[in-house]
Amino acid sequence: MRIDHVSYAAGPEGLQATAERLAEQLGVSPHDGGVHPRFGTRNVVIPLADERYVEVVEVLDHPASDKAPFGQAVRARSENGGGWMAWVVAVEDLSVVEERLGRPSVEGHRHTPEGVELQWRQIGVLNVIDHGNRPFFVRWESAPEHHPSRLQESTTRLTGLTVGGDVPEVRDWLGLADAPQGEFESDIEFGFLEDDDCPCLTEVTFSTPQGSVTI
Repeated sequence: MRIDHVSYAAGPEGLQATAERLAEQLGVSPHDGGVHPRFGTRNVVIPLADERYVEVVEVLDHPASDKAPFGQAVRARSENGGGWMAWVVAVEDLSVVEERLGRPSVEGHRHTPEGVELQWRQIGVLNVIDHGNRPFFVRWESAPEHHPSRLQESTTRLTGLTVGGDVPEVRDWLGLADAPQGEFESDIEFGFLEDDDCPCLTEVTFSTPQGSVTI
């Protein structure tokens, strides 16, 4: 289990301008990621080191965006001005998460401009709309060499996450209620805000060639 990527919903300036602004701050080029046909969204990828990336995402005027939880989550965040929407954890075995949450995962795919059909399964997006402090979970089914982080070699690293809400609740959601502190992603600094009014992802910190950047 590891942090795979963080999702940022485009603001009023639109997908491309939002992605270019973030990419400039991080010192990495943005890459068109293509459309999520099942979710009614499209994204731009900002590759990071350590097999991670930033996903900047925008909802489309498409019926799927009204039905799919991911499309609903993107629309809700963008209508609120845009910003950090979710953090995403990759796991090898989704069945453990499915059993814990009591529902099945769903299939996801997108065809990239490079001609690759990316495929994965995900679960937990329903909870992102109101609880962005909790990650959703993915299992990649595409070959590792097609992971979005491979679009560009990058020295920019994700180094910290700040979330609001209850710490034990987040640990329980991750299945870490009984695990020792620091066992999960020991190289990432987690900050917690005791703010019940904002159980969300509030800040992400990166190590870039120009120094530390917090967005």
